Amino acid sequence: MTYFQYFPLMAYDIKGDKNYKLLPELIKRVKLRSGIRSGMFLFDKYDVKDGEKPEDVAFKWYGDAGLHWVILMTNNITDRYYEWPMTQPQFQEFIEDKYGLASIDSIHHYEITQTSGRTSSNGPNDRSHLVECNSDEDGAVAVTNRQYEQRLQDNYRQIRLLDQKYLSQFVTEFERLIQE
Repeated sequence: MTYFQYFPLMAYDIKGDKNYKLLPELIKRVKLRSGIRSGMFLFDKYDVKDGEKPEDVAFKWYGDAGLHWVILMTNNITDRYYEWPMTQPQFQEFIEDKYGLASIDSIHHYEITQTSGRTSSNGPNDRSHLVECNSDEDGAVAVTNRQYEQRLQDNYRQIRLLDQKYLSQFVTEFERLIQE
């Protein structure tokens, strides 16, 4: 079942001509319980492959592309175009548009390494030990616009997938909550 099929219907007069149409109540939202969000045993880690869309991952993981909304919701993704990893051509076009061709490799910020070391364990993309600083700080390293945006893309690639054995319960609870 697709995401909007769970929403209650509401009568809308789109043109103001008293000709009402039943449409999903789009302003309704459901927030994940904090216990589910932090329940690491409920999730498996997954690295999104280049070009994979939420529908592709949902089909691969759950056997149903229509369950892509579960992946977006459990990863707190509200904008699938900018909070989901882009393909390389999309990324190149995005940074050219955002920074201009001449400024892609300009300095975005400087950073230093904390002496205390890493504060998380997010694998090879763990940058918790890096702190933004001024350019005149001892040991400051420049980070370009391209590097900065690539780091964001790398973070978007790492998602959590709800374990398949909890999927039915999750969808049932979502349906109940959205109808309230």
